[in-house]
Amino acid sequence: MSMRRRGPGRGRGQEVPVRLSGPLRRAAAAAAAFVTVAAGPAAAGDRGAAATADGHCAGMSRLRVPGAELQVRACLDELTTAGTVATGHTDPADWAGLTPAGLSVPSGVPGIQVDGYFPDSSTGNTDHGWNHDSQFVIRLPDHWNGGLVVTGSPGVREQYANDRAIGDWVVARGYAFAATDKGNTGTAFHRDGRTPGDAIAEWNERVTQLTRAARAAVAQRYRRPPSRTLATGMSNGGYLVRWQLENHPELYDGGVDWEGTLWREQGPHLLTFLPPALAAYPRYAAGGAGAEQARQELLAAGFPAGSEFLWPFHHQYYWDLTQRIYREELDPGYDGPQEAGTPFCAPGTPACDADYDYRLRPRSVHEAVAKIALTGRIGKPLITLHGTLDVLLPIGQDSDVYARMVTEAGRGGLLRYYRIEGGTHVDSLSDAFPDRLRPLVPCHRSALAALETWLDRGVPPPAGHTVPRPSAGEDPLTSCRLGP
Repeated sequence: MSMRRRGPGRGRGQEVPVRLSGPLRRAAAAAAAFVTVAAGPAAAGDRGAAATADGHCAGMSRLRVPGAELQVRACLDELTTAGTVATGHTDPADWAGLTPAGLSVPSGVPGIQVDGYFPDSSTGNTDHGWNHDSQFVIRLPDHWNGGLVVTGSPGVREQYANDRAIGDWVVARGYAFAATDKGNTGTAFHRDGRTPGDAIAEWNERVTQLTRAARAAVAQRYRRPPSRTLATGMSNGGYLVRWQLENHPELYDGGVDWEGTLWREQGPHLLTFLPPALAAYPRYAAGGAGAEQARQELLAAGFPAGSEFLWPFHHQYYWDLTQRIYREELDPGYDGPQEAGTPFCAPGTPACDADYDYRLRPRSVHEAVAKIALTGRIGKPLITLHGTLDVLLPIGQDSDVYARMVTEAGRGGLLRYYRIEGGTHVDSLSDAFPDRLRPLVPCHRSALAALETWLDRGVPPPAGHTVPRPSAGEDPLTSCRLGP
């Protein structure tokens, strides 16, 4: 998509220094990776073991990803990050911080990896030195279970962002795996597209494009199409799952939505609950007579009671930047020629995002949000997971609302919604607060297994409910029972 030209920002503002513990320093690095683009690994090539006519990497020579402008095939002895880190077929900076430090890494998965990109005019993704967006990765294990898992990246990360949290586990189970960078990356993603909302709308188009292309590549490799295609993803990737099952259910058999972002024209969404947080938090952090009133304002905006210990980190690393870059994407006129506002501006500052009121913005802004909005009209089974202590996408302003939308659309029988007690938005924070938080990655794996049973045997998962924290003696890195 073409670039929309914006003027340079007038000021960078000041960031309030925060003294962080070791785990929080790692989480801070994760926050930076969540919204920035790191240098990619060395260009992928035909490295690894040689392909043979049968067995290991069979059919590699005939692989063609339909619609791809560039594709590079490689026969690898290891498709998980146990091997791809060393061979340059993933980017650790892209998935840093999305999983707990102690999460095990499976291995013993040989097969074919295809890296490449689809035609696109934007150039934010620098992986492999290609400087080209709409990059993708497709992994085709030698020992295939007949299925395909498709995912889009969380935040504004690149195509390898899900390798640790999702890709490793699914290829180890025998799935083919495909992932996309969504067509634009980095904190300046909003520069892509001709009109407001175009950059996010492209995310949906790119997942659809990759799904069709990956299904064809699977059929070439294994000489039959996938018997099951699943969509999954976290955060913005979860939004993509919802949108795909609403708009292209014919491509999928089901999906797992991990704390997906909610967009709906009337709200709630990021631009309705982040500005009140930005306005109230400095008064809360300052203490004194106004602190309790500010706390109540944060609770009223949707941030759950009991999550206060997470507010300093999220104010420093997520709330301000997220508000400014997504507001710039959907409402660039708010700050005139300035690009993405003034970081950490005080309420009352001209065009300050802490004062942003979506309800009062012009109709064109609401139309931009409507362009990317969800409806709840899913057409295939969906399992949604969301942590009760998520303070980037508060559960009461996001998945609670989406679950109601699905029910109101008459599709409640296709949804299982699990509120995960003690879960937050980024699993690396569970390392910093192990007594207060639990990682969601084992819940995602339980959900995928439950979806398999739902599709294979027609046995729906347990009714939606709040999943308690693991009991004493259970390993939070591996245990998440969705049922009683």
